[in-house]
Amino acid sequence: MSLQSLALIENWPVPTAAAGVVRGDGTALGTHGPVDRRFRLASVTKPLAAYAALVAYEEGAIELDEPAGPPGSTVRHLLAHTSGLAFDEHRVTAPPGERRLYSNAGFEQLGDHVAKATEIPFSEYLRQAVLEPLRMAATSLEGSPAKDGVSTVEDLLRFAAELQAPRLLDPRTVAEAMTVQYPGTKGVLPGYGHQNPNDWGLGFEIRDSKSPHWTGSSSSPRTFGHFGQSGTFLWIDPDAGAAGVALTDRAFGPWAVEVWPVFTDAVLAEVR
Repeated sequence: MSLQSLALIENWPVPTAAAGVVRGDGTALGTHGPVDRRFRLASVTKPLAAYAALVAYEEGAIELDEPAGPPGSTVRHLLAHTSGLAFDEHRVTAPPGERRLYSNAGFEQLGDHVAKATEIPFSEYLRQAVLEPLRMAATSLEGSPAKDGVSTVEDLLRFAAELQAPRLLDPRTVAEAMTVQYPGTKGVLPGYGHQNPNDWGLGFEIRDSKSPHWTGSSSSPRTFGHFGQSGTFLWIDPDAGAAGVALTDRAFGPWAVEVWPVFTDAVLAEVR
C-alpha cells in the first residue's frame, strides 16, 4: 500500500519536502520525497527531548514532580509549558501552573536538569536513551533541546512507531505524556493565536478541540504531536492508528496554515 495523498507535498510552495505515514508496528503505509535527507526540525526537537527526559524519569535519575527550572516549578511544569518562563528568554513571566506559556527556555532548563542529574551532556543522553535504541542514526541534537535537532523522515517514522507502541518506555508513562497536564490552562499556540484551553501533555501538544489548528479537521481530539518553525510536523492519531511526518526546508508561515490540514485530512481519509 502506498498512500496517494502523500503526493500532495509536490504542490507545497517549498524548495524540498518529504513525508511519510507509519503504523505502530513500524509498517510504513507510504513515503514521498527524499526521506533520507536531513532537515532542521526546529520545535519538532521537543518531543525527542521530552522522550529522553521520560527515559531519565523511568531510570530513576529524575522525578516528574521534583523542583526544576524557576522557583516553584517542576520537571512536569517544564514539560507541559507551565513553568512560567518566557518564550525565548530565561525570565519568569507568570507563576508555575497558571498559564500555558510555550517556552524554548523551559526546554533548555529541562535539558540542563537532565544533564546534571545523569552527569551526561543532554545531546549525548538523548543519543544513548532514544536515538541509538530506535536506530535513528541520521538524527542528532546540535544545540538547544528546544529547537536544534536535525533528522530525516525515515528516522522520525521510527520514533512515531515507538510513540504508538512503546518499547523504550512503559506504555503507562507514554499514556501520561499524552494526557492533558494542568487541564483548563489557556495560552497561545505559536502561529495560531490564543487557545482556551491550550492543552498539552508532557512535551506533546494535544489537539482536543483547538481551532484553528495545524492538524486536519478530521484529526481525532486524541491526536498529539508537534510542529516546528522550520516547516516541519509530526502527529500521531491514535483513533486512526497511524502517525504522519512531514519535513521541509521553508520556514513555517501562511503557506503551512493553508496546506497542512488539507494534507492531513487526505492522508486520514486514505488510512481509514
